[in-house]
Amino acid sequence: MSASRRSGTTDELGPDEPEPDRSRTGCADAPGGPDGSDLLAALLDGMDAALCAFDAHGVVTHWNREAERILGWSAAEAVGRHGFAGWAVRSADAEDVERRLLAAMRAPGRQVHEFALLTKDGGRVLVRTQSAAVRGPDGAPAGLYCAFSEVHAQIDLERSIALGEALLQDASWGVVLVDADLRPALVNAHAADALGTGRTAPLGRPLGELLSQGVEELESALTHVLAEGAPPVPAEIWIGVRTPEGERRRCWRNGFVRLASPLAEEPVPLGVAWLFVDVTEAKQGEQETSLLRFRTNQLHRAARAAAECEDPLEAATVHLDFALAGFADHAVIDCLADDSNAPSDAPTGDTSDDTPGPPVRLVRVCATPAAGPGPSLRTGRTALPVRYGPGHPALQCVERNGSVRATAGAASAEQARAWAASRQWPADTVHALCAVLRSRGRTLGVVTFLRAPGRAPFERPDTAHAEDVAARIATALDLAAPTRAGRP
Repeated sequence: MSASRRSGTTDELGPDEPEPDRSRTGCADAPGGPDGSDLLAALLDGMDAALCAFDAHGVVTHWNREAERILGWSAAEAVGRHGFAGWAVRSADAEDVERRLLAAMRAPGRQVHEFALLTKDGGRVLVRTQSAAVRGPDGAPAGLYCAFSEVHAQIDLERSIALGEALLQDASWGVVLVDADLRPALVNAHAADALGTGRTAPLGRPLGELLSQGVEELESALTHVLAEGAPPVPAEIWIGVRTPEGERRRCWRNGFVRLASPLAEEPVPLGVAWLFVDVTEAKQGEQETSLLRFRTNQLHRAARAAAECEDPLEAATVHLDFALAGFADHAVIDCLADDSNAPSDAPTGDTSDDTPGPPVRLVRVCATPAAGPGPSLRTGRTALPVRYGPGHPALQCVERNGSVRATAGAASAEQARAWAASRQWPADTVHALCAVLRSRGRTLGVVTFLRAPGRAPFERPDTAHAEDVAARIATALDLAAPTRAGRP
């Protein structure tokens, strides 16, 4: 075709200009003139699957470039042959292959078969074919087309599709497809359950509407994957999930895969496949184990340091100093005054005198500096009783011979300062834990651990650790008792 013909002018072909080579396009008698032939050839050669077509008599009429790549036979060699016999299939298989192919002209819909075809160099390749009838204007079969591809390539495609379907249906971990705007586009059942919603509710919504914590870290990770690709290792992120019952804090181990279009010349990000699994219990177990290991090491170091102290009261303060690390911000030791009433000190079953004794009074023995961290401050022997009001947690601890926890709760900053001041504690105190000091069956006093707003309230594991520290401090204070006035 000349340049003038392609540009739309009416110049005819010159006498020396050859006709187009129709055999190279893979078409025989393509309808619609040269333009229709070029269009049909371009469509056929652009297909990802190999395609050939037969007329009603089984003669090859079309053969595209992918068919040439798979079998090695060019369009000029294939078009015009009758069936595959003698060149594309073995003689022993020719009759069966032709019968199954031509049966598609009489059957409704598409027919799927697998054949072993011959390549031009004599090799064999297993292909999967899809055949369907091509009908004429009168509805009668005028031929058939046969699209085929190598079985292993087809199996790879089917596996990819099956993998995608399985991940979005039956996977035991969460799978969320996030678009380029960082909004969920597809959510599998496990992810929907983890998010506390249905499978369609999160679609198109910002992640901030689904999560209350960890949104910034998650969006930063997704943005990085879109720009740079998947990270080499999974990332663990603590997430706060919004649910109708309230916020639920979980730890998810996340993996990310960037999705790119296979049809673009250059990779175009379509979004990110976000896969996650809940590891909250395992993570909490690791944290608890690590915390227990640290506290055990602190107790061991405190015991060794206290063993070098000549003064038992100094040994008690050493235990207090080591206990504060990573546990509390302040701590105080209050011992019973000499004239205090300690009901638990009386022998069991002794009811000879039911007259109540003097009230419980506590004397400050040592405390952490209120202005900041540092070594414990010993107040000495002549300290005055602490002005604890009725119902104070330290007094309750002595009366119950057990630990007492107290917290300011959700109070405002001003209310929390007033709460701490009324209990004779530093102004930044919002959580307290009192553990009784007992040795040889007697109550000696109370050790109180205090936390600032940056820490969580004391919990049961914290109580067990405080009681362990209290037992060691009580032993040291019991040794120091003979040196104090009024003690036997």
